[in-house]
Amino acid sequence: MKVKIIKVFLKFKWVLSVNYVSNKTTDNFPLNKKLMLSKSLIKLVNSLSVKKYRQKHNLFVAEGHKLVSDILQMNAEVKYIITANSDFNCKKAEVIYASQNEFKKLSNFKTPSEIIAVVKIPQQNMCINNIANELSLALDDIQDPGNMGTIIRIANWFGIKNIICSKSCTDIYNPKVVQSSMGAIMGVKVHYVNLHDTIKDIKENAACKVYGTFMSGNNIYKEQLSSKGIIVMGNEGKGISEDIQRLIDCKLSIPDFANSSESSESLNVSVSTGIVVSEFRRRGMW
Repeated sequence: MKVKIIKVFLKFKWVLSVNYVSNKTTDNFPLNKKLMLSKSLIKLVNSLSVKKYRQKHNLFVAEGHKLVSDILQMNAEVKYIITANSDFNCKKAEVIYASQNEFKKLSNFKTPSEIIAVVKIPQQNMCINNIANELSLALDDIQDPGNMGTIIRIANWFGIKNIICSKSCTDIYNPKVVQSSMGAIMGVKVHYVNLHDTIKDIKENAACKVYGTFMSGNNIYKEQLSSKGIIVMGNEGKGISEDIQRLIDCKLSIPDFANSSESSESLNVSVSTGIVVSEFRRRGMW
């Protein structure tokens, strides 16, 4: 009878061990820290590449050492960190260890990185007075994730705290946007709104000047610029929509210094944003 009880106990102990240690990871790591990558977690991470599931779970994915490190330093609420590095430790999140083969099921990269963070989407509250009394960006139907991420990164670099977006803009928690923002996504508040009504409301209640970028606007280097206000950047192909154009007080353009037919037809919207915001900030230094 005692022999039978001992055998049952040993079998139960072995099952517990299997639940904590993936058969893919055989590194010498403390048993109580080595958690297995479950099928349900793989399913969750994969689902977060789709907007409706990001909204449902209120989570997004960040991938890569630099990006995950930046997000952790910004005190984001990180739910899981999945890593192939058995030496990795983190007190801010539950750490899950996975093999390189398992990472291929999770990664959005052709060559998977060794770390992924599953991060809670922060709650953003919009304050109209803050937007009106600072330099802010308004994005009208920006579609390319790379452009969106770069614009967020530019905003963060130049100290812009708020971006208001039309509801048709690409989702900032799209993995490609997160990747191109390089962690800046946690340092800028991005609000999805009815852009026309919001800008109109700000103008009526806060006496805020609205600038817009156009191919045929006034030369930005000759125009008088304020240290505060809203800068509107338009869609990659169509520019600023007509209903938003009617709200703009000052039309700006970046001059083409090539002065020849051999120059580019136009600038990328994220490049244009960098030039325009830099000029606004430069003027504010004097």
